[in-house]
Amino acid sequence: MEILYAGCVGILVTCGIFLMLRARTFPVVLGLTMMSYAVNLFLFASGRLNSNQATILGQSIQYADPLPQALVLTAIVIGFAMTAFVVILSIRGRADLGNDHVDGIIPNKNKESQRESR
Repeated sequence: MEILYAGCVGILVTCGIFLMLRARTFPVVLGLTMMSYAVNLFLFASGRLNSNQATILGQSIQYADPLPQALVLTAIVIGFAMTAFVVILSIRGRADLGNDHVDGIIPNKNKESQRESR
């Protein structure tokens, strides 16, 4: 179970890094979202993957650790707010620059302006 879980976290991190290295804003937003999902899974796994344990003290001899669950819930809320903020920034960048390149440079426009200046 732990190997499968670690593999899923690794695949999410790999896909997130790959998408964040793209030159467009939408893949960057998707990459950041995948990275936040990977961090959430990692935080949840830090509390050990145990099943059939009580979440309330006194109900059983062994109980599940509530701290990683609280951290994941907090990270989900923060991740949603971060994703909404990055989407608004990308929409504003698209409106101001006229394109959705991350660096703000239009490759073809620079070549056309060089031709016109000669």
